[in-house]
Amino acid sequence: MSNSTPATDNEKKKSKGKRSQCSPSRVLHIRQIPNGVTGAEVVSLGLPFGKVTNLLMLRGKGQAFLEMASVDAAVSMVNYYTPATPHLHNQPVYIQYSNYKELRTDNQHNQAIFSKFGFVLKIVMFHKNNQFQALLQYADAMHAYYAKMSLDGHCIYTGCCTLRIDFSKLTNLTVKYNNDKSRDFTRIDLPFGDGQRTMEASLSTPFATQNTICPSYTGPPGFAPALGFPQGAGPSVLPVPGALGPFTVTTSAAPGHMTIPGIPGNSVLLVSNLNPEVSLIGGTDAITPYGLFILFGVYGDVHRVKIMFKKRGIALVQMADATQAQLAINYLNGQRLYGRVMHATLSKYQTIQLPREGQEDKGLTKDYSNSPLHRFKNPCSKNFQNIFPPSATLHLSNIPPSVTVDDLKNLFTSKGSTVKGFKFFQKDCKMALIQLGSVEEAVHALIELHNHDFGENQHLRVSFSKSSI
Repeated sequence: MSNSTPATDNEKKKSKGKRSQCSPSRVLHIRQIPNGVTGAEVVSLGLPFGKVTNLLMLRGKGQAFLEMASVDAAVSMVNYYTPATPHLHNQPVYIQYSNYKELRTDNQHNQAIFSKFGFVLKIVMFHKNNQFQALLQYADAMHAYYAKMSLDGHCIYTGCCTLRIDFSKLTNLTVKYNNDKSRDFTRIDLPFGDGQRTMEASLSTPFATQNTICPSYTGPPGFAPALGFPQGAGPSVLPVPGALGPFTVTTSAAPGHMTIPGIPGNSVLLVSNLNPEVSLIGGTDAITPYGLFILFGVYGDVHRVKIMFKKRGIALVQMADATQAQLAINYLNGQRLYGRVMHATLSKYQTIQLPREGQEDKGLTKDYSNSPLHRFKNPCSKNFQNIFPPSATLHLSNIPPSVTVDDLKNLFTSKGSTVKGFKFFQKDCKMALIQLGSVEEAVHALIELHNHDFGENQHLRVSFSKSSI
């Protein structure tokens, strides 16, 4: 940060006793952050409410400053988390408006913007169509998703060098030389090739192991100076056009997995205040392992679900990794489900145990580890780009040509939904938007109709939409 770096003395004083109220600002002060929490985890708190444009971690103080793209986004975030305190690593964290109206990024120690969101494996820079472009490969697909959501439209320097980021079609970068045009941070043995050496030789060594930074850097742990990215294992890629030209970042992960090395934490959620007494049309129970699998599966790949045998209003949901678990908490904690406000937090359990043979369970524990309905098993899936909060408008896809507007309206009406609006996409009649009477109605409809079988092995795909009709 520059000389305007927030001095946290005043903030620290406010953390003791009754805190004074600051006027709304797009910079939020987050305190009581446990040790080991990463920048990506802090950023995940803000993503459901809009674009995150900057982050400053004060690790020694257990604090952070998170800058949203707009004051409205920050207000939504504070209003949401004030009655429903968020948790990181099983510990509550507290969010309030900061006295600062923006976080400045003039100092080069804070220019390593991409390293805040995960481990960067490879970078390739090139010119195409008279524009400077780059491909950047993360260790994991979710890292790249965080980077895209937070940095698209972000200025590298104040007021200039605006990044334009998208996902690349590539799943892996091939790097032959470590020089000023390309670098594989996982291999220090690569030759220089024909490129001129503009980077100090001493910078090669810190990149040899995970979570290391340049020796000359004195900023917060876990951040590196400009283009000094920590390493990890595994692939990931995105494209980023900016003021200097399109800038590309690549993302991919091992098939069926989105494990993020370096982000510790639990992947099992405790979901409570469920309504076990309400039934669907036809008399079937509304709260089922499959229903929770479908709902939480919007925000990650659900491996197991367990509804408590003696307390049917409580369930455990095991996500593929801790980051997905945090995403699910951010989006679903406080959401109304079948007439009750659902609570979602991290569980003390590290895994959901399947029932032993002969143990009475009544089908309340299910394993979905190998389900074909996982939305994020394909590292190049567009689902990574389309994760939105629950909304009254649903995005429908994979609609057969024979299905009409009335067919779809009648389908949703048969499940108790009130259809307020409907439209097919002009360029693709396999997709449509349907607006229902409320967010809660849309949540119920998604649970009941995602993967609806139209016959001939054609199944409806349902997601929350960021748009309205």
